[in-house]
Amino acid sequence: MATTGPTPNKARKTFIPLENNPTVFTHLLHHLGVAPTLGFHDIYSLSSPTLLALIPRPVYALIFICPAAVYHQCRDAENEGMSDYSGSGPEEPVVWFKQTIGHACGLIGCLHAVCNGGAKAYITPGSELDKLLKEAIPLQPAARAQLLYDSQAIEDAHASAAQKGDTVPPSAEDENGFHFIAFVKGGDGHLWELNGGMNGPVDRGVLGEGEDALSERALRLGVRTFLERAGEDVGFSLVGLAPRDE
Repeated sequence: MATTGPTPNKARKTFIPLENNPTVFTHLLHHLGVAPTLGFHDIYSLSSPTLLALIPRPVYALIFICPAAVYHQCRDAENEGMSDYSGSGPEEPVVWFKQTIGHACGLIGCLHAVCNGGAKAYITPGSELDKLLKEAIPLQPAARAQLLYDSQAIEDAHASAAQKGDTVPPSAEDENGFHFIAFVKGGDGHLWELNGGMNGPVDRGVLGEGEDALSERALRLGVRTFLERAGEDVGFSLVGLAPRDE
């Protein structure tokens, strides 16, 4: 699955959309310097205890992929009522990246997942991602977005990941119809909805000490708000960021 957003034009940097595939997402993170003991896992069910038991815990973040029509139905009104986010600095509860690169929703979702909460501990000191995050934290959102836009390390990692997966990568000019949304348990214990296409990060509520991003409360505050509006048979998919074997 791919990303959606404004129609790309030649004046705007546009990436080849990433396939919705945990192998692709994991490759992207490892290319940037995340430890091999962290990666993405397919989540095939939200109701089957047997299938949920296959997912290593804790799940630090989810990336939820849904059709654009469903996304707009569920989030447009809320986003229109939000002020533009202006946070920066180490006191931010989460690091949020505004998306300015075309077809980069998958990339932004992966960055939101790994740069916040417990997953940050897996970023290798001195790695490209470690250096980028340290540079990004003090910046205002517009400057932070420009940092990503100008980063050759990000562009190289994305290009490498785009060649992975089970299908032929689409071109950067192809129309795409899906949104990638990260749900992350932040260091403050809250569930945050992080989407570079919104006006800023959204605090969805407090999670208990033992509740991760795949806990029933987190699902009720996040992913299920889409499913309740559109029904479960909407072509969505879900991956979780969690520990993995090397």
